[in-house]
Amino acid sequence: MRLILPVILFAVGLGGGVAAGLFLGPGSDADPTSDTEGSVAEGAAGTETPEAEAETGPDLPPGDGIFVTPASDETEYVRLHNQFIVPVVRDGSVRSLVIMALTVEVGLGQSDTVFKHEPRLRDSFLRVLFAHANAGGFDGAFTEAQSIEPLRRGLRNAAASVIGEGVRDVLIVDITRQDA
Repeated sequence: MRLILPVILFAVGLGGGVAAGLFLGPGSDADPTSDTEGSVAEGAAGTETPEAEAETGPDLPPGDGIFVTPASDETEYVRLHNQFIVPVVRDGSVRSLVIMALTVEVGLGQSDTVFKHEPRLRDSFLRVLFAHANAGGFDGAFTEAQSIEPLRRGLRNAAASVIGEGVRDVLIVDITRQDA
């Protein structure tokens, strides 16, 4: 008699879970936003929007982590997967950490060049970021336009020295300073 109640509760729970899964599954009419034929991923004319490609990029498998987003017919944005972590050292100790995410703006079809030279590109970016930190560039109100413009110019020049003239700009898409 003691085993009957747990078995009955298990069967009722399992049946309820299966029924909810069938009712709310992708083929269901219960949730109009779960339409798999894609009113969200398709534009008005039935073509994919750039937002749908921005998740994985047009030529990359899902889950790659590096994003290529076509900006226009002439430009692509290549987001570098790993963030850049820059220690800010004062008086011989780390006072804060600056964490940045960068995106390289290149001409159409140049994304493979960015991927091919990514280790050298990251090294060049880190050199510029460390020099900026050592010069006091991340102290105070470091996100003001006049404070961050030398950093932007340095990153752009570093990318151009590695990749060449295909680089149009380097965009700082995320920046955070964490004080110790």
